[in-house]
Amino acid sequence: WRNTLNACLAPWPVPPAPTPTPTPAKEALLGEGRQDLLGLTSRTGRILHRSKRGWMWNQFFLMEEYTGTDHQYVGKLHSNMDKDDGNVKYVLTGEGAGNLFIIDEKSGDIHATKRLDREEKAMYTLHAKVIDRRTNREMEADTEFNIKIHDINDNEPKFAKEIFFASVPEMSEVGTSVATVTANDADDQTYGNSARLVYSILQGQPYFSVDSENGTIKTALPGMDREVKENYQVVIQAKDMAGQMGGLSGTTTVSITLSDVNDSPPRFANHSFRVTAVESTEVGGAIGRIKADDPDIGRNAEMDYSIVGGHDMFNIITDQTTQEGVLVVRKGLDYEEKRDYEFRVEVRNTYLDARFVHGLQFKDFATVRVTVEDVDEPPVFTRNPYVIEVHEDTAAGSFVGVVSARDPDAESKPVKYSIDRHTDLERLFNIDSVNGSITTLKALDREMSRWHNISVVATEINNPRQTTRVPVFIKVLDVNDNAPEFAMSYDTFVCENVKAGQLIQTISAVDTDEPLVGHKFVFSIAPANPNFTIVDREDNTANILTRRGGFRRREMSMYFLPVVISDNDYPIQSSTSTLIVRVCACDSRGNMQTCNPEVLPFSDGLTTGALVAILLCVVILLMIVVLFAALRRQRKKEPLIISKEDVRDNVVSYNDEGGGEEDTQAFDIGTLRHPEAMDANKMRRDIIPEMLFPYRRSSPTKDHNGDVRDFINGRLQDNDSDPTAPPYDSLATYAYEGSGSLAESLSSLESGATEGDQDYDYLTGWGPPFKKLAEMYVAKSPDRET
Repeated sequence: WRNTLNACLAPWPVPPAPTPTPTPAKEALLGEGRQDLLGLTSRTGRILHRSKRGWMWNQFFLMEEYTGTDHQYVGKLHSNMDKDDGNVKYVLTGEGAGNLFIIDEKSGDIHATKRLDREEKAMYTLHAKVIDRRTNREMEADTEFNIKIHDINDNEPKFAKEIFFASVPEMSEVGTSVATVTANDADDQTYGNSARLVYSILQGQPYFSVDSENGTIKTALPGMDREVKENYQVVIQAKDMAGQMGGLSGTTTVSITLSDVNDSPPRFANHSFRVTAVESTEVGGAIGRIKADDPDIGRNAEMDYSIVGGHDMFNIITDQTTQEGVLVVRKGLDYEEKRDYEFRVEVRNTYLDARFVHGLQFKDFATVRVTVEDVDEPPVFTRNPYVIEVHEDTAAGSFVGVVSARDPDAESKPVKYSIDRHTDLERLFNIDSVNGSITTLKALDREMSRWHNISVVATEINNPRQTTRVPVFIKVLDVNDNAPEFAMSYDTFVCENVKAGQLIQTISAVDTDEPLVGHKFVFSIAPANPNFTIVDREDNTANILTRRGGFRRREMSMYFLPVVISDNDYPIQSSTSTLIVRVCACDSRGNMQTCNPEVLPFSDGLTTGALVAILLCVVILLMIVVLFAALRRQRKKEPLIISKEDVRDNVVSYNDEGGGEEDTQAFDIGTLRHPEAMDANKMRRDIIPEMLFPYRRSSPTKDHNGDVRDFINGRLQDNDSDPTAPPYDSLATYAYEGSGSLAESLSSLESGATEGDQDYDYLTGWGPPFKKLAEMYVAKSPDRET
């Protein structure tokens, strides 16, 4: 057998085919090499296989990006078993078989049906075999081979970004690396020069250069100054085919910024500044700003201002935001004392670059002149604050102290004084408005308040808006005007079994006064006291001792012991305090058991207090019983009608609220209408009427009450024949004027549907009482409105 795979193999030498042997042989030529397989069959029928080594043909080469209109020819597959009789069928399988690659079943020619791109897929692996058309049996074993896509220069170099950003310090040396930009070429890196790139600079010379091999951008010009030009646009080109003619290229832009270095010192544009300040400027207040210029930016432009040699009245601080020097007042200014100041200000960079400090002075100087302007200042007190002492026994109207203020202006305007009454609500002090003398209006008491804090106001007479306040602290000095007294309330008792000379209480005293030498109290009692005696302990305390024993509660349950307490200040003050001593029953160790007075028992065992309580309870119960019986005797059921005489004129109240004129269900309002317009009149029977009060009026004469009598008789018959009437007598009152009334009925019931149907002109003839009513309704007359 012999398979021959013919392809476009002109560039590569093909070794000569070996001489075929008489036995069947099998050859396969694949791509670039050749492989011979010889199968030997012995006369006995045993098949022997041996492999004959030689050139290995296992690849086809196919150019990418084929532009022809026909299918691109790949190669030819041929077998020695093919006798050109049409019995051999070539079959192709593997990657792209059937759609990208097709084979002629008879001739074995392989074609590519589509345009191939090596950058998408560089190699395809396929399998070929030979089949007998008649038996459908494989005549040749499955053989694998490759089709490799041959590269052409069809891709230009591409950079990762269209614009790159980079920076380099200004004043950098020549050759300082700025940035590296590289491009990628999709062509085959291992074949030819299709992917061999060369970099060049199209724009940006003579400031920058680029390394042709690796795309590194470097500075090419010395002394590039950011203050002159800060930004540069550099265009870099990458070209394949090693930069030769016909190669493809791509470009990118590199935006290069010169970063700042501190190569420029600060400078004052004007070396002389004039500032005006008013004398009322507060300490620490700003009076002006000065500024130096530094073309650097950021940290390199930060400056620090200072006054050369310092200054007593002024200081300068640096505003870190605006890089300005702010002049502030260090001490209070006084126009009357000094009006002009002059000093020098220095400015220098905060951060220095060691490369540029040589030969340059990174500081500058300027002269500042300050002029103080006069303002109308408020008065100034000679002291602040004032502390004045006064004794508490000072009489009202006495002199306490004096305050003084002056106008600091050159004119020295007059000043008046006053006390802020919000600080002297009790109005204890007064001040002379001219000379500032403070006097008392009331007597002072140190025990009520030891200090009085008031505010004195000084005001310019010519300009009341110029005022100054000063605190005046008045200390009230102590005078011995209070007597000492017990320090606390004592609960003192003496036992019935006490012996003479026994201690029952230790007392002490307090005094609201405060003498300079301290308190010294003297305690004493009447020497003729037969029950108790006192012993002064010389430490502002004293002991109360019993003078005798044998105290009895039955005889005396409580003793009142007056104690005289005196102080040692001048004038001497003394007081008498009473010590209450109770007589109590104690045990053998002196512990109190009870202090209640003993009561002699009665024969039935009840004490007097118990008997009194019992009698009081009995009296109260009797009073309650008598009162209850009297109330029941006086209780009566009130009749429905209080008086049976002349019930016609009695007023009945139903104690129920109706719904107004619109409510016609709760009451039969026909009784309020004119008798000629009533068909039936019924009263409400669901509520028992309550008589409020009788009312009498004079009975009309028989000549004028005929229609009234007929009206009442008709109402009486209706009520008598009403089956729903209550089983008790009731009184009904009707508002009926009678037929003789000139005004007739004043009720709005049964009136016309609209007010426009009635003529109200007759109301004007009713006189002054109905004047207002006539104005209201006559004005609404349809005729008048028309």
